[in-house]
Amino acid sequence: MRQIVLDTETTGLEVEEGHRLIEIGCIEMVNRRFTNRHFHFYVNPDHAVDLGAMKVHGITNEFLKDKPRFANIADALLNFIANAELIIHNAEFDLGFLTAEFTRLKIKWKPSSVIDTLSLARNLHPGQKNSLDILCKRYGVDNTQRDLHGALLDAKLLASVYLQMTSGQTQLFDESSVKVTTVLQDHSTKSVFFDDLPVIAPTEEELAAHKTATME
Repeated sequence: MRQIVLDTETTGLEVEEGHRLIEIGCIEMVNRRFTNRHFHFYVNPDHAVDLGAMKVHGITNEFLKDKPRFANIADALLNFIANAELIIHNAEFDLGFLTAEFTRLKIKWKPSSVIDTLSLARNLHPGQKNSLDILCKRYGVDNTQRDLHGALLDAKLLASVYLQMTSGQTQLFDESSVKVTTVLQDHSTKSVFFDDLPVIAPTEEELAAHKTATME
């Protein structure tokens, strides 16, 4: 099965108020293995970034000035995520912004399948907070690089959390084997590639819990 772990950053919280997507990061997995393929772009939104949003992700209007418009990356994004199951934390938020961007281009788009890891986490840990940072701590995923939110880094962290949540394994890999392209606070990049990772199959009970959560 091909899965894409996806995350976005935006100019603000409300898509209905005209806020726009400014960063998208995707990491590919096939049969629960990282393939080392990823998709990452910053996007010029033609819309000012709210101060509150800027404090979360650190992406400034000045930084985005020379970045491509969404129209320039839409086809590449569609090709990358085509026929894949999307894994997103709080999927309603990201899908709302993606749908709005495609709609502006008169592109009809609907993902073939979506797993919302927030719904999954709420089902597995009812009554508890389930932010990405909290889930990283709960499942032993190192998020010390995460000074600010960033779409590609957050997708990498979410992928690790998702594999833990659906496998019951407490340690998927040690840090010496990790390698993926991550985005630093100053928006430069550094290479950190995944070595070949083991395939961890979930139990029947975990699959049942997963199925229940994704239907809610």
